[in-house]
Amino acid sequence: MDHMSDNFVKILIPQRIDFSLTYGIPKGITVQMGQYVKVPFRAKSQWGIVWGIDENPEFDRKKIKDITAVSDLPPMNQINRQFIDWVSKYTMSPIGLIAKMAMGNPEYFEKIKEGTKVIPNLNLAKLEGEQKNAAAHLSKSVSAKKFAPILLEGVTGSGKTEVYFKAMETCLNQNQQTLILLPEISLSTQWLDRFKKRFGFAPIVWHSDITKAQKRNAWQAIIQNKAPVVVGARSALFTPFDNLGLVIIDEEHDSSFKQESQVIYNARDMAIKRASLGNCPVVLSSATPCVETLYNVESGKYDSLFLPNRHGKAQVPAVSLIDMREEDLKVGSSWLSNTLIEEIKQTVAKDNQTLLFMNRRGYAPLALCRACGHRLQCPSCSSWLVYHKQSNQVQCHHCDFHYTLPNTCENCDESNSFILYGPGVERIAEELAEKLPGVPFEIISSDLLTTPKKMREAFDRIEQGKVKIVIGTQIMAKGHHFPNLTLVGVLDADLGLVGGDLRAAERTFQLLHQVSGRAGRAEQPGKVLLQTYSPNNEMMQILQQQNYKAFVEIEKQNRAEIGLPPYGHLGAIIISARSTDAGELFCRKLSQSIPKHDSISVFGPSPAPMFQLKGWYRWRFLIKGSKSDKIQPYIDSWVSKIQVPSTLKMQIDIDPYSFM
Repeated sequence: MDHMSDNFVKILIPQRIDFSLTYGIPKGITVQMGQYVKVPFRAKSQWGIVWGIDENPEFDRKKIKDITAVSDLPPMNQINRQFIDWVSKYTMSPIGLIAKMAMGNPEYFEKIKEGTKVIPNLNLAKLEGEQKNAAAHLSKSVSAKKFAPILLEGVTGSGKTEVYFKAMETCLNQNQQTLILLPEISLSTQWLDRFKKRFGFAPIVWHSDITKAQKRNAWQAIIQNKAPVVVGARSALFTPFDNLGLVIIDEEHDSSFKQESQVIYNARDMAIKRASLGNCPVVLSSATPCVETLYNVESGKYDSLFLPNRHGKAQVPAVSLIDMREEDLKVGSSWLSNTLIEEIKQTVAKDNQTLLFMNRRGYAPLALCRACGHRLQCPSCSSWLVYHKQSNQVQCHHCDFHYTLPNTCENCDESNSFILYGPGVERIAEELAEKLPGVPFEIISSDLLTTPKKMREAFDRIEQGKVKIVIGTQIMAKGHHFPNLTLVGVLDADLGLVGGDLRAAERTFQLLHQVSGRAGRAEQPGKVLLQTYSPNNEMMQILQQQNYKAFVEIEKQNRAEIGLPPYGHLGAIIISARSTDAGELFCRKLSQSIPKHDSISVFGPSPAPMFQLKGWYRWRFLIKGSKSDKIQPYIDSWVSKIQVPSTLKMQIDIDPYSFM
């Protein structure tokens, strides 16, 4: 790496700015490209990255401030710097914000801890048939040290984790680093236990629930090449790996890889780019790969490996539909069908476990006055307040606004008039306790299990068999293996089949498929029951047959007809304002300067479906281009000429996932 003797360098500061700043190098100090240095910035000291040489500063040289300190940590290598630059251009975000994700907090540069090199103690696993072939293919790709995107597709329980563990083993033997991205990282305690058993050491864990000191130590170990394996949520991707040899994206279809705030990006897509810059393979693992990934396999961009069978003696569970129209239920107070209750009784009698899946937190999704029909709504968001019985509070799940359920309706002054409409997991638990008294159950919901420790304790109780029925939200859909769980009941299978989101059907299918995969993962056969009011719906029929390929074909056909991804490109511009007048005025101004283009169309502005969010009113423009169009230059030519008032916010979302 070149040492810089020039007097002036460009420093990238981790702030919301889109350029590097010029600083002087004091006598007696030498710096390298990528070096972390301390500089004065806006009346404070700030760590930044040496980003280039400034041979002809435009300013008065006497006014240029000097670097004040140089970190002992290794410089950020060229691959990581290229990655920051590329992500900034692709997502159309200020480069300083991408640098902030890569540099973390100022304390990362204090108290530098010398990491110790980990000596793995490998416990070899026995692989069978297709697993063996897939593992050999992945290991060969790691040895080749070349970029290769590979889809590892396999039915739930087919041993995909064990296959990519084998590729990690090859990476460890080459003294290179592995990054595994997982959704819902704090919930993957079983994954971590399994890893330790297999490799004889704990990986570096990176997610929002670890302490600042743990983050600092992890970050320093990664840059010093003392962290052979890092497992984390999407932000782990931006930690400055010194020698990355393999990237794994587990549950690659999961929508939580998309970040919707600050820098809007999809960690799955960015991880593929990071692997290509670092010349290493990237494995996308899933039982239900997203439509875009399957399209890339078909068009020859990605390799593909398939595991069609469950590992060991486990069988794929049988799926049945319960037609709720034929069940004799007390409307408004009963949510568990008689058929499902009977199945649960039989499962309990065999000393096995049941999972009841309901993707609604709280007790009831709606509180309304029976006298005047007034609904309790969040004052800052376009959403109804959800009632939580344990705390006797109504809460907004978007901004966390909450208060105690009132005794009197504010609209008509009627007392004790609020009725709670619709079921959440807490209400299901109440009905269960009534219909199956004495049977121990556990609610698994982020509202109740607020820390990784509480989550782990709950999963331990389930594993030890102390719990017979688990009532869970989508937390339960992913990655957990309970050998005695033989029955899954999905209580609101219809929820999510419709919506203004182009991926609503895909996400619902994937979620229900994942939940179904929790049943019968050991030697006992599993059974899945889906409660539905529309059993003849095409999606329900395909779900019952567990025919994901058929679903994907229908989905692809629908998208191809109107040029939606993967057959075209989408971008979005979201305008947020504190008043409707200011927002509408700016949207009109923006509309008047839409550039003309042969194959790019702009729709909107229209109020976002979630029109008010955290006190901001929101409008959306949707930009739609063909497969060959580059959306970013088009958006840039449009918005770069327009000054956004400081009272408004404008966000650009390339490849939007959420349309709320």
